[in-house]
Amino acid sequence: QVQVVESGGGLVQPGGSLRLSCAASGSVSSVYFMDWYRQGPGKQRELVAYIDRSGGTNLADSVKGRFTISRDNAKNTVSLRMNNLKPEDTAVYYCAVRADTTYWGQGTQVTVSS
Repeated sequence: QVQVVESGGGLVQPGGSLRLSCAASGSVSSVYFMDWYRQGPGKQRELVAYIDRSGGTNLADSVKGRFTISRDNAKNTVSLRMNNLKPEDTAVYYCAVRADTTYWGQGTQVTVSS
C-alpha cells in the first residue's frame, strides 16, 4: 500500500505561479513513475506530467515551457512548478504514483482567475 498526499494549490491571477507538492509513504520502494493529472470543470481527467525514478520526464503539450516536474527519491516526493498560469489551467490537480497499481491523492484545487 502507498499513501499519497498533495499540498499547494489555491487561487492565483493569470500569469502567476504556483508549486504543488506530493509525498508518498508506505511501500514506496516499488514506485517507479510519479504523475500529475488534472481535471477541469466539465472535462475528463488528463495527464499533465510524469517523471520516472531516473528523472526522465514527459509533459503535456499544453504545459510545456510553463510547468516543470521534479522528484526527490530520497524523500519520495514529487513537485510540479507551474509558471505563467492561464485560466484554462484551472482544475483539480491529482498526484498519482505507479507501483503494483496506481495510487491516487485526494486532489488539490488550482484556480486561475483575475
